[in-house]
Amino acid sequence: MTLVMGIVNVTPDSFSDGGRFLDPDVAIAHARTLHAQGADLLDVGGESTRPGADRVAPRIEQQRVLPVVAALASEGLYVSVDTMNATTARAAVAAGARLVNDVSGGLADPEMLAAVAESGAEIALGHWRGPSAEMYARAEYDDVVADVIAELGERVDAAEAAGIPRSRLIVDPGIGFGKRGDQNWRVLRALPRLGDLGCRVLVGTSRKRFLAETIGADADLDRRDLATAVTSALADRAGAWAVRVHDIPTTRDALAVARAWEA
Repeated sequence: MTLVMGIVNVTPDSFSDGGRFLDPDVAIAHARTLHAQGADLLDVGGESTRPGADRVAPRIEQQRVLPVVAALASEGLYVSVDTMNATTARAAVAAGARLVNDVSGGLADPEMLAAVAESGAEIALGHWRGPSAEMYARAEYDDVVADVIAELGERVDAAEAAGIPRSRLIVDPGIGFGKRGDQNWRVLRALPRLGDLGCRVLVGTSRKRFLAETIGADADLDRRDLATAVTSALADRAGAWAVRVHDIPTTRDALAVARAWEA
């Protein structure tokens, strides 16, 4: 059964909710609400990865996320840290995070894989072709599905070489990262093929631009959340381990209806 990962952005500039949860106490309260609504795990991030976003110094990132991670972990919740920095990953795992969600797949920081190997945490390896500020300039593929699978396979091999067993590895096709429009749909249609890598699969489509392009460029967040819920139900059907979303209730409803249909 696909898990639901709730997004907790402790940032001033995330594309859909930037600044709303920058205060740690507000972020903690929001995460508790997500959990009460049915989030199985909570992904806490202190650096926006929206298109065009600038990098954040690890010190600032840690000031944002560590109080939130520690508070939620102390309550027994399954906490993930969304980071591309090895020092933040180490500190967050020490504070109680069980999963490191690295959208760069360990490419942004050469110390990341070794840090996770030593920590004993799980890691989600995202498909990535460069920083947010230049991701679309690198959205050129011979075959987007074959290329994404091959490049994720290289990251899985690198993680295993660093000492992380496949049982602790999760792959994420990086929807919206270095991919334009229909490239995202082609990757989503091929989700079952990602399972051939022998790892769990995480899917994050929440509120992303390609959904708005599909349903209407001016789509508000409610409409994007509904579109996200549909893709989450389809990802569940395709065997995803987890879906990463902002809106828990709509996603939970979509999963329940899809499972009832197939019962």
